[in-house]
Amino acid sequence: MNGDDAHSMMESQYIQRHHRHNIRDDQCTSALVKHIKAPVHLVWSLVRRFDQPQKYKPFVSRCIMKGDLGIGSVREVNVKSGLPATTSTERLELLDDEEHILGIKIVGGDHRLRNYSSIMTVHPEVIEGRPGTMVIESFVVDVPEGNTTDETCYFVEALIRCNLKSLADVSERMAVMDQTEPMNRY
Repeated sequence: MNGDDAHSMMESQYIQRHHRHNIRDDQCTSALVKHIKAPVHLVWSLVRRFDQPQKYKPFVSRCIMKGDLGIGSVREVNVKSGLPATTSTERLELLDDEEHILGIKIVGGDHRLRNYSSIMTVHPEVIEGRPGTMVIESFVVDVPEGNTTDETCYFVEALIRCNLKSLADVSERMAVMDQTEPMNRY
């Protein structure tokens, strides 16, 4: 078995274990994977910050929390211009610092992503002999009237790919700048 086969097998196992969504006929779903050349604790320190998505999500200009940072808390996200939305209201559904799992659900906003929920998991791996991270993000969302399943999935996947690329860029820059052992591992 070569390295790519091993990666694919691990990805499949993680997706089957953590990325289960109940899907209706009028919804689409997908899972995307990004390999990041930064240690898992560093990547997780960014992902877990439900209150600060703008640290790595390039389309988020501002985030205002309603309540404490815990399961059920809600954030109001302002979206930068260029997207067909200006706000999104999102609820924290799952935050597991042991397993490195984040789950969110969109509960409002001026966009067409209805019944959107996502699960993001962060897994340690070795990349080129150094500590790295495999990030998997899956989602389920309603297909808006007038759109096809393929169009909807393509749009959401493009947003997630952009966010994952930005997460990789920010994490890898932080990893290069911080070669010391972190004091607080998540």
